[in-house]
Amino acid sequence: MLIGCASVENRRDPLESMNRAVFAFNEKVDDFVLEPVARGYRAIVPDPLEMIIGNVFSNFGDVVITANALLQLKFDDAAASATRVVINSTFGLFGIIDLASDISAVSDIDISKRNEDFGQTLGRYGIGPGPYLVLPFLGPSTIRDAVGIAVDSSIFHPIWSIYPDFDFLTVRFPASVGWAIDTRAQMLDTDKTLEEAALDKYEFVRDAYLQRRQNLVYDGSPPADESFEFNGEDETEKLE
Repeated sequence: MLIGCASVENRRDPLESMNRAVFAFNEKVDDFVLEPVARGYRAIVPDPLEMIIGNVFSNFGDVVITANALLQLKFDDAAASATRVVINSTFGLFGIIDLASDISAVSDIDISKRNEDFGQTLGRYGIGPGPYLVLPFLGPSTIRDAVGIAVDSSIFHPIWSIYPDFDFLTVRFPASVGWAIDTRAQMLDTDKTLEEAALDKYEFVRDAYLQRRQNLVYDGSPPADESFEFNGEDETEKLE
């Protein structure tokens, strides 16, 4: 039984040696660069301004969510996300104010934030996740999700794709840095919990990531045997 479980684990993470090396590299970058910058950002930037920055990036993300919801034929989610973009981009002053969430909270109109990306779109159409993969700087992923990141950023995201006239050095690169810092600042409160909960931080992050992505692809209701599937093949049959 132990040998069989180890085989499944290896198939899920066949690149573990390389992944652990990249994970260690990312941890060093985070310890010496990202986390100090994020803490400085949180200390210097007033809370209202930090919220505004987060809202603007979230509004850009709703464009990506809308596109992927359409590709997955989730028309209700696509309509809700598109409505969020319209409301927040107009009455919300280009996303500075998240009016859509406020409307959803005080009414029966459900235009709350969704979560869709091209990795989920590929999974929706039966494409397996492939091996677990830790990307430099970006962190946990899979082969499928890495492709999804490339597609979302190159085709769907407003800053990096829809407006090609945006200059890289004056708009795209600063926007990427700002998004990374804002995202890291939002995760500062989870650091201590993660450190205390994980005997092996790499395994904890990997397992949590794979489980979350599985739930997102299947909207919280994955098949019972999905944890044994790899690129569409049943790993249990392989072990037998």
